[in-house]
Amino acid sequence: MVGSIAALGAGLAVIGVGVGIGLIGKGAMEGIARQPEASGKIQTSMIIAAALIEGAGLFGIVVSLLGL
Repeated sequence: MVGSIAALGAGLAVIGVGVGIGLIGKGAMEGIARQPEASGKIQTSMIIAAALIEGAGLFGIVVSLLGL
């Protein structure tokens, strides 16, 4: 029973990461479409934000698996 709860927590963490990175990508593409000359700055900010979200997601997965 505990293993299934941990799997549910890990799954929710992965879903959250996927949605977060998807929204970042959407916003970055819209920003680049509006201001193509700022694409370098937008891309750098997008990569940093995606890395932070992935780090938080990994933390969520580790915490959920520690509950086993």
